Amino acid sequence: MMSRNSGRSAALLLGLVLSLAAAPAMAQGVVKAQYGDWQMSCDTPPGASFEQCAIIQNVTAEDQPNVGLSVIVLKTADQQARLLRVLAPLGVLLPNGLGLNIDGTDMGRVAFVRCLPNGCVAEVVMDDALLKQLSEGKTAIFVVFKTPEEGIGIPVSLNGFADGFKQLP
Repeated sequence: MMSRNSGRSAALLLGLVLSLAAAPAMAQGVVKAQYGDWQMSCDTPPGASFEQCAIIQNVTAEDQPNVGLSVIVLKTADQQARLLRVLAPLGVLLPNGLGLNIDGTDMGRVAFVRCLPNGCVAEVVMDDALLKQLSEGKTAIFVVFKTPEEGIGIPVSLNGFADGFKQLP
C-alpha cells in the first residue's frame, strides 16, 4: 500500500523497482508512455546520475484475484544486460521457482532470488532467443506454485511488449 505521501513515495519507489524488485505499489513511478498493455515508468534512482526506465505490467490470476504478479523488464544501467523481473506474492512455494510458458511453449523455470516484505522476486537475464519470443508472442503464462502439485498460471499480455522494449533507453 502506498502511504499518504504517494507522490513522493511513487518517485522513491520506482527507484526500488529498478534496483531491487517490482511490486504492485511500487510500479507507479512516473509513467512516460503506454505500449499496448505495458507501461513505461522512469525515475532517477538514489545515487544515480541519470534516469532509468522499465516496462511494467501488473496482473492477477483470473480465478484467484488475491494472487498477483508485477512483471518488469529493464536494461541494466551499464546497458550490458536485459532483465526480466517478476514479483510474486508471499506464500508461493520457493523451491519450485517461477514457470514461464509463451504461446503454449514451456520455457522452463527460474529460481526466486530473494523475498521482500511485499513478495518474492524471480529474475532472469533475457538472451536474444527469449527476447524474440516475448516480442513476437501473444501471451506469456507465469506459473507460481502454492504446493508442489498446484501451479497457478497467470496470463500476461505481450501486446505492446516489442514496442515498449525498443523504446527503453
